[in-house]
Formats: sequence, structure tokens, C-alpha cells
Amino acid sequence: MSTPVNPRSDAVSAQGRLGVIGGSGLYDLEVLADVQRVAIETPFGDPSDEIVVGRLGTLEVAFLPRHGRGHRILPGELNFRANVHAMKQLGVTTLISVGAVGSLREEIVPGHLVVPDQFIDRTQGRRATFFGEGVVAHVQFGDPVCGRLAAALVESARETGATVHAGGTYVCMEGPQFSTRAESRIYRSFGAAVIGMTNLQEAKLAREAEMCFASLALATDYDCWHESASEVDITAIVAVIQANARRAAETLVAVADRLPPGDCRCRHALESAIITDRAMIPAETRQRLRWIAGRYLE
Repeated sequence: MSTPVNPRSDAVSAQGRLGVIGGSGLYDLEVLADVQRVAIETPFGDPSDEIVVGRLGTLEVAFLPRHGRGHRILPGELNFRANVHAMKQLGVTTLISVGAVGSLREEIVPGHLVVPDQFIDRTQGRRATFFGEGVVAHVQFGDPVCGRLAAALVESARETGATVHAGGTYVCMEGPQFSTRAESRIYRSFGAAVIGMTNLQEAKLAREAEMCFASLALATDYDCWHESASEVDITAIVAVIQANARRAAETLVAVADRLPPGDCRCRHALESAIITDRAMIPAETRQRLRWIAGRYLE
């Protein structure tokens, strides 16, 4: 059964919710109070799992485990559109994506945190737009991360005692296999900082959904380029993930008090993006996009 936007208080309507998509190792947010699990149906299918709705102090938060509880969904199987759309239905205006990554730089040591400011797409055929089927939109994406939110994340992570790197390029690969050594060296030649399998599609869809977006990347290994690294060892990665997940949760608690106030250009991303003649948009498409772009389709 589809769950409406509620539970959604007047405070949520006024300031919006903080949405968090948790990656490997971050399957729950135990710090939340007044927790409810909400099953959401979207026009783009079902999200990865029920969404946990609760409070961090006075801030309303919606949390989704990206790969589902028990880590059941491959990166290439994720329904990114449903995940982000479900957040939109719950009143999320600020979205933080948390995920494990491999480090492509010597100075980004496993256990460090990174807040990327750029992405390179190396995925294959993933659905990363809400548009199509009769309506065309081209959002600006030169700066794919909300600068104000990223700065708040960096400051919050440092407050927890973590070593955090501000900025850097995230290479989003298809997976589920890790890189070959040749690929890893090529990505280093790009000047990239980290490599992961998920965050780019979330960034694209958050921009179309007019959300402020930033990524908290948790470095777990040196991929396979580093002279001290053999193959990427999933057992070793899991140990680092567990420590990083705790640090990530502490960072999210800290950022709750630092969310940038007021309006942001991220929340007007569609104002000049839709170029289709409104009279020619099919009724079914218009209905499917009502949460994302309804105010622009009149």
C-alpha cells in the first residue's frame, strides 16, 4: 500500500526534512528518536527498503539503507529514481549520500573521510533522470554538489575528530567487481580522489528533484594501485567500514545543527531546465512528474 507524505509535521513543511542514504556499513541510524518505518510507493517503482523517519533534536530526518537491510541489492540493480523520489515524497529538501569508496591518493588513508565536489561517470546505462517519455529537461550540473552543504559536512566531520578531505573527484564505476590495476592507474591519472559505485546517480537525481546534495565518502582501501596493496580484500574493508560507519553517524548528528539556512539555488534547478512545449506533454508523464516538476508543468 502506498504511504502518503505523512508522517510530516508543520515544521517539516516549513523547513524540509534531511534525507540520508546510507551505504555499506550504514544500514540504520540508531541516534534517531520517535522512529517510524514508512513503506513508500513511487511512480518509478519501489525504493531499496522502508524509509526510517525520525528526529535528530528538532530536525526531521528520513533514512534509507541504499542496498536494503542485509545488503541485498547490487549497485547496478539499485532503483536510484525510486530512492530519491521517495525522499521527495517525504518532504526531503537536503540529501546526504554516504558510501564506502576506494582511495586513489596516497594522502587519503583508509579510515579517512572525503566530501567530493566533482564526479566522473564510468557506469553503463543506469537510469539517472526523472525525465523522458514526452518531456525534456537539461539541468545545470557543472557543480554537482551543494557547496554550502558540503562545507557543513566537512566542518561537522572534523568536529568528530575525523580526518576529512574537502573536495576531490569521485569516479563512479559500474561494479560489482573492483577495478583492474590498469583501470585504477587510469583513474589516478585523471586526478581523481576516490572511486565508488553509487553516488553519481543520486547526485543527478537530487539536482532534478531540487534538493541540496552532498556526499560523505568513507575511504576503506587503496583500490589496487598502491604498492602496498594486493587485491582489494573485502574482509579488511568490512573492518574499516565498521569504524567509518560510527564516524559517519557522528558526523550526521553534528551536521544537523549546521544545515545552511535559507534558500539555495539547488532548490530552483528546474526553473529554466524544461524545454518541452507544455501543451505537448502527455497526461501520464505529467502525472508521473507531479512531485518532481509539477509547479513547472502548468
